[in-house]
Amino acid sequence: MKLLRGVALSVLLAGPAYAQMPNVNLMPEVQHKSPEEKAQDAIRDKAYRESLRKIPDAKAPSDPWGDVRSNEPATAKPKTATTKSKKTGQAAN
Repeated sequence: MKLLRGVALSVLLAGPAYAQMPNVNLMPEVQHKSPEEKAQDAIRDKAYRESLRKIPDAKAPSDPWGDVRSNEPATAKPKTATTKSKKTGQAAN
């Protein structure tokens, strides 16, 4: 009896979840183009290529902070010998 209740509960919970899944067709029907559509696509493609030729070549990217930064990598400063100070007997807590 418990098994029957468990199966019924699973079916009741899975029903709404299954209904929310979208119906996706992963292989849509192939649409063939008419000769007029192919000619229009060729004209659009030609116009697109011509418009790309009109775009000037991109210059080097500008760096607004280029004058502020140096081109040389930062080098590590050598450590200098420091003198140890004498303790006065008071501990800072």
